[in-house]
Amino acid sequence: METEFTPLLSLLGGGLIGASAVLLMATHGRIAGISGILSRMLPPTGKDQSLPQGLIFLIGLLLAAPIWIAINGQAPLQSVSSNLPLLALAGALVGFGSVWGNGCTSGHGVCGISRLSSRSIVATLTFMSTGFIAVLLLRHVFGG
Repeated sequence: METEFTPLLSLLGGGLIGASAVLLMATHGRIAGISGILSRMLPPTGKDQSLPQGLIFLIGLLLAAPIWIAINGQAPLQSVSSNLPLLALAGALVGFGSVWGNGCTSGHGVCGISRLSSRSIVATLTFMSTGFIAVLLLRHVFGG
């Protein structure tokens, strides 16, 4: 499996993520962590005032791909496993990690590090090193 190197698009995407995180913090005092935004929308806490802003944020995430397709004329190439048990296990592990780590990659990696949160720095180092090891094993040791 090859990955296309796109430094300018990656820089643009990272800048947009950072700008949206700053905008959400400046306007609503909220961290742009997707797991936190989603959890505030669901019971039992789904009755607070963050429901409209959470819906707008979620709709923006869902509209990103169609907007990209409309501008670029084609969808970005993606590769997703057809192994449904593996996908279910991966999803459960991501959910477990988000709950256990008190946040997700976006909350810790983008917002936590920028606030110099030691918990977020440790969490980001943990999930990044785990990702590096997984890629090393899957691509170079097991040859997948």
